[in-house]
Amino acid sequence: MNLQQLRYLNEIARHDLKISDAAEALYTSQPGISKQIKLLEEELGIEILVRNGKRITGITEPGKAILDIARRMLRDAENLKQVGQEFSSQDSGSLTIATTHTQARYALPVIVKQFIKRYPKVKLGLHQGSPMQIAQQVLNGEADIAIATESLAMYHELATLPCYEWHHCVITPPKHPLLAEKKLTLEKIAQYPIITYDFAFSGRGKINAAFEARKLTPNIVLTAIDADVIKTYVELGLGIGILAQMAFIPERDKYLRMMDTGNLFQPSITRIAIRRNEYLRGYAYHFIELFAPHLTRQVVADALHVQNSQLPA
Repeated sequence: MNLQQLRYLNEIARHDLKISDAAEALYTSQPGISKQIKLLEEELGIEILVRNGKRITGITEPGKAILDIARRMLRDAENLKQVGQEFSSQDSGSLTIATTHTQARYALPVIVKQFIKRYPKVKLGLHQGSPMQIAQQVLNGEADIAIATESLAMYHELATLPCYEWHHCVITPPKHPLLAEKKLTLEKIAQYPIITYDFAFSGRGKINAAFEARKLTPNIVLTAIDADVIKTYVELGLGIGILAQMAFIPERDKYLRMMDTGNLFQPSITRIAIRRNEYLRGYAYHFIELFAPHLTRQVVADALHVQNSQLPA
């Protein structure tokens, strides 16, 4: 048994049991992977994969247990490398952040600038996607840290920590009749076509819940994953927008007006997520603390290494 065999097994599982895709991802041959998995099964004395002719159709029950162990061993092997790099080259390496458009565009630029100035030799990468996509990237080892508002807490394999609370706002073109209202209400908002986030993004669930609680059906004419897209179509007069307040920048959004929604929508909480028992380099802890000063190295380390017995069932 060797780590390469475990790596092959993990890639097969990651690529929906398609050996050809796993081989392409690992820059190796399909027959070579098949041979190594067969050798692993012979050594362990069990079948790991369910086969129908040459096609893999599933993973056996003992195979699932082996896959879990394999993933832990691969993570530990990567952690060993990280420990060595931490002490041989403390201020160089790589750090990949998986996040949503709103965080990458409006919350992270200042943090990224400070980080790059402090760690010029660290290669920093930003991957953008939906909350579920970025959580999966961290679980798969494709990213070190996830930052998003929704979904991250759903994954027990991830340690999640709250960063900050934020609110939604309403945006309109100049001279829109809604601007003349002395008090903004959900009933008044619901009278106009609305452009807002797709359901999986930026607190959209809080927007839906607010209207449902008042038994209102908002006329949502367009949804997007990108706050800039929402602002563009509001400028065109297609409706009013509901978006994260951080995404409205007065000096840049000169052809829009912003209305504070007060307590109309429940606040949202942005969180970070990291794989449990992950070994983080010192600069990764520093990045997190730049983004959320209350998340010190000790706080994050304690969250990462919580005992399995304390995790939800």
